[in-house]
Amino acid sequence: MQATLAVAAGGALGSVLRYWIGLLMAHVSRDLPWGTIGINIAGSFLISFFGMLTFPTGRFPLPEVWRLAFMVGVCGGFTTFSSFSLQTFELLRLGQPERALLNVAISVMVCLAATALGYMAAQLINRG
Repeated sequence: MQATLAVAAGGALGSVLRYWIGLLMAHVSRDLPWGTIGINIAGSFLISFFGMLTFPTGRFPLPEVWRLAFMVGVCGGFTTFSSFSLQTFELLRLGQPERALLNVAISVMVCLAATALGYMAAQLINRG
């Protein structure tokens, strides 16, 4: 039950953060959903960075409940893959396949790069 409550609290925090960032980015998200793209990049970096640092063999090991609260809760509520999918579909539906493909390419490639960067940064910190 403790893990469930931790994930729920983290999810609420992540969702509110996503909402606020979405509002802040609305003015630049007319042609492409830049807010969603940025959130997914940041979330990809944060989940791997935090996960590597707090793993039992990491530099700052944490109890599993805290890892779940952040990685499943905060990051799960914060990242927006379902929004990404809907927005990509909407671009296709509106007859903008080039923008839809650009959205997919940026989101997938840069989020993978951000995940790798978070992993490498945490490895450096773990080494001391």
